[in-house]
Amino acid sequence: MSGMVTSREAQAAQAALREKRLVALASVGAAIGLTSLKLSVGLFTGSLGILAEAAHSGLDLVAALLTFFAVRYADRPADASHPYGHEKAENLSAFLEACLLLITAGWIIFEALRRLILHEGQVDNIGWAFLVMAVSIAVDFTRSRALLRTARRLGSQALEADALHFSTDIWSSSVVIAGLFIVFLAQQLHLPDWLKQADALAALGVTGIVIWVSLRLARDTIDALLDRAPEVVLERLQTAVAGVEDVVEVRRTRVRRAGNKMFADVVVEAPRTLSFEQTHDLSERIEGVATAAIHESFPQSGTDVVVHVEPMRAPGETVQDRIHYLAELHGVHAHDIRLRDVGGRLEADFDVEVRPEMNLREAHETATRLEEDILQSDRRVSRVTTHLEAPAEQIEPRDEVTNEHTAMVRRMLAIADRIAGKGSAHDARLYQPCAPQSGAAANGATDQAGELDLVLHLTFDPDAPISQVHIWAEEIERALRLEYPQLASVVIHTEPIGE
Repeated sequence: MSGMVTSREAQAAQAALREKRLVALASVGAAIGLTSLKLSVGLFTGSLGILAEAAHSGLDLVAALLTFFAVRYADRPADASHPYGHEKAENLSAFLEACLLLITAGWIIFEALRRLILHEGQVDNIGWAFLVMAVSIAVDFTRSRALLRTARRLGSQALEADALHFSTDIWSSSVVIAGLFIVFLAQQLHLPDWLKQADALAALGVTGIVIWVSLRLARDTIDALLDRAPEVVLERLQTAVAGVEDVVEVRRTRVRRAGNKMFADVVVEAPRTLSFEQTHDLSERIEGVATAAIHESFPQSGTDVVVHVEPMRAPGETVQDRIHYLAELHGVHAHDIRLRDVGGRLEADFDVEVRPEMNLREAHETATRLEEDILQSDRRVSRVTTHLEAPAEQIEPRDEVTNEHTAMVRRMLAIADRIAGKGSAHDARLYQPCAPQSGAAANGATDQAGELDLVLHLTFDPDAPISQVHIWAEEIERALRLEYPQLASVVIHTEPIGE
């Protein structure tokens, strides 16, 4: 199943890449057509506004080519020399586009001021000028819609920048048309000569739009190239991560953008008593909320979140938690921890499981170091006593002999019912070590010979405190061992009535 999902994801990625390339290539074709048309009509009519638009469209062509090649390059997978991917090619493309636009704006301002001051230039054949600008608006409207729709669906910053660029072309073309219309009225109605310079004023209007778009685009791309973190994303990220259960403190959050991908590094402090699996689960939960916080501001962006969890002593850490944690640091396991309050000071007794291959000296030294660390970690603890255990790591061969000791089983159930309540004890099973020879246990001599293991199930009131249930289970175990000294191990399973 996972292989099928991966295959579908790969196919979807390839389809998205083809769509991005096609829409970028279509934009290149439209830019070539508009540039050629505007340049021809601008030279034919002598309209500086149209010539400015031709230069603008020429830069649109360069920008479209940059976008096309940037999209192809940015979608390459990460490699050894680009471990974070190639997405910043889109940011670099947008920055170069902004620089080209600003250069063009400077040339248009120079030419427009020269005409206004020296009163040069004459606009002829205005009908052709109106026609080419109408065609320009129609083409820009169509391609900006197509680019924006694809950019929003696929989350491409380069395509979105192109869409914004071409949508401003519609406004600039409208300004040129307005200037040409004023020139037309001035020629037909013999209005003052200064109105005939409306075409140059329209060119300045186009330049203002170009500069505004260019500066905004340059600011965004420079922010991305210099790894400036979006402030809104940082605030949402910190708030979201701080609200995750088990996160004690958010130490650091860092965000950087590359093309359409957001990279986030999150460092948090969490209780040191968490297990490895719990810490891993915490990291996944943080990654999930961090991704959601990023998508609130950038819904279509890809995300790459790295989470680092640092252990710390949490405010709610108990003495028992601390003993468990310190024991694990020493490579042993602590259980059955008992705390006593003696005159306002605490004394701790617990079992320590050590490796079976240790000798007594090694095990005692390990336990002693653990005891010293516990005493130093908490001034309230004045005494620590440990009991060394070596858990059996091998699988013990056993034969079930429950049916061979029916009278013993009935007696055991009666003893348990006397303490836990009638009908509480059930499903008692007896086991003994496997006989060395086949049939050796068939003579019925196993009642007194050899040790027996007992597994017993008990039911209690579901609302009974677990501490009281534990006391009852221990009392039953003591009673059973008193009557049957040959019991080697007794395992009592407690469960609520009705389970």
